[in-house]
Amino acid sequence: MSAEEKHNCYEGVYFNHFQFYLQKSGEHEAILKSLQNLLPAEFQRIGAGKSSLDVLGVGSGGGELDAQMLSLLQSAFPSVPITADIVEGSSELTDKFKALVAKTPNLEKIQFSWHIMPSEDYEKQVKAKGDLKKFDFIHMIQMIYYVNSLAESIKFHHSLLKTSGSLMIVVEAANSGWDILWKTYKKELCVEKVHEYRSSGEVIAALKDLGLKFEDHAVPNSFDITECFDQSSVTGESLLSFITGRDHFYESFTPEVRAGILELLKNKCSTEKDGRVFFNSNLRCIFVHA
Repeated sequence: MSAEEKHNCYEGVYFNHFQFYLQKSGEHEAILKSLQNLLPAEFQRIGAGKSSLDVLGVGSGGGELDAQMLSLLQSAFPSVPITADIVEGSSELTDKFKALVAKTPNLEKIQFSWHIMPSEDYEKQVKAKGDLKKFDFIHMIQMIYYVNSLAESIKFHHSLLKTSGSLMIVVEAANSGWDILWKTYKKELCVEKVHEYRSSGEVIAALKDLGLKFEDHAVPNSFDITECFDQSSVTGESLLSFITGRDHFYESFTPEVRAGILELLKNKCSTEKDGRVFFNSNLRCIFVHA
């Protein structure tokens, strides 16, 4: 997931849980593998005949995926100037992104503009200025959970697309482990960083309601959460803290809720193989056309 500052999401201790989660889950690798298959054709469609290309990253985190996508775009159109506007609520993650840009030679030619604020503040700022910069490619990777209004956010960002542009939304899949857990324990989990959980099911319903054309692609992923069932495991608690959006899993819930979450994780959100428990972390990649 990515960051929105008003929910105090990826700063401090939770920043550390997020970095640890990325190491353990293989999520970025799974997304990148799918994007490397999907984006070349999409970029050719978007960029055909363009004399410049403008990209907007919304909730870009530490920029690991942005750097790869921008490199793909640059290699597809090596002589076309590219700009990248980055909206990210976490200053820690933005600093990480800037450091990544500084040490990635092929990104030197790209003109970056940094907006360290929640996406909805960026939206207000853009509307207040009345100066709508349009974009060829907008991406929202694992951040749609943090906006107040799903439909309004999609509608606004779609309005920023140039002719033949594309809005890419990567989100947890309907009926994934995340979807089952966060909807079953909505009352207990949707209180701090995420106030309304959404999966691809809600995103697709919103797109249909808005009458927008889109394509939907699977991004398969799973990761080992066996240590989550060992109360003495530091790794297990760190993963549980990220999965539930709480800094201290064992201190944050009553014994009954803790037991219920652990049972659900094991029996409904995961599969067992060779004595290990693998969490269903499937995602969807959705391209919304201008």
